Amino acid sequence: MNNTQVSNTPANHPALARSLALLLLCCIALPGAPIAFAEPEAEKGLAIAVEADRRDTGFGDTSVDLTMLIASSPDNIITREMRQMVLEVAGDGDKSIMVFDRPRDLKGTAILTFTHKTEADEQWLYLPALKRVKRISSADKSGPFMGSEFAYEDLSSQEVEKYSYKYLRDETINGELCFVLERIPTDANSGYTRQVTWVDQSEYRQQRVDYYDRKGALLKTMIAVDYEQYLDHYWRPGELIMTNHQTGKSTTLKFGNYQFRTGLQDSDFTPSAIARIR
Repeated sequence: MNNTQVSNTPANHPALARSLALLLLCCIALPGAPIAFAEPEAEKGLAIAVEADRRDTGFGDTSVDLTMLIASSPDNIITREMRQMVLEVAGDGDKSIMVFDRPRDLKGTAILTFTHKTEADEQWLYLPALKRVKRISSADKSGPFMGSEFAYEDLSSQEVEKYSYKYLRDETINGELCFVLERIPTDANSGYTRQVTWVDQSEYRQQRVDYYDRKGALLKTMIAVDYEQYLDHYWRPGELIMTNHQTGKSTTLKFGNYQFRTGLQDSDFTPSAIARIR
C-alpha cells in the first residue's frame, strides 16, 4: 500500500492556482488602491445611453420653429415664438442658436450654446436693447431661461460624457416599454444632483426626465410627446412639457417645421453672428 499523501496546495490544483494568481495581481497592480469591480447596472445604463446617442448621430444640421407657453397658472399664460438652429459637431457637442421673434420687446434676443463632451459648456446671450453680446457664466447655467421652467443647461445637447449612469428598471409609460436610467451630472455647476430618465426600448427616444435639485428633492419633470421621424431615421418630439413640482408652474415648447441639412456652417454659430440675426 502506498502511503504517499498528495499535498493539497494550489500547485496541484491548476484552476485554483490561476484564480489566486489573478487575485494577487489585482492586489498589487495598483498599490494602495481598492479593487474595483464593474457594476452591471452602471454598464447597462451607459450602454443604453451610448446606443441612444448613436441612433441620433449624423443629422448634420437642423432648424425648427418653436412656440413657448409659460404658465404660472391656468389663467395666466405667456406666449413666445422662437426659431432654433442646431449644428452637429464631429467629436464634440452640438452648437445651437435660439432666436426670439415675438413678443416685440424680445424680438432679436438670441442665445448661442456650444455644448462640449467633457469641458464646461459655453453660452452667449445677445440683447438687442443693449446691442451687445453677453457671455453667460457656467456658474449661472442652472438659472431659468427667459422666465421659463427650462434652465440654461437644459438647452445644451445631452452628451453621453456629461453624466454617469445606472440602469434602474424597466417600466411602461404612455404605452411604451422603457428603460429607466439614473444619470448623475459630472459638471459641478449643474443645478441637478441627479436625473431619472425613461428611454423607450423600441426607438431609444427620451420619453420623460425627472430632475432633482441640489438638495436631492424632486424639482421638475419633462415629458416628450408626439414624436415624428425625419429622413426615415431621426426622431423629434412635437412638444416638450416641463412641470415644476415645487412652484406649480409649467412651460410647454411646441416644435414645428423641422428642416434637416439646410447648409448651416460653423461660421453661422459665433458670438458676432447672433448679433446680426434677424
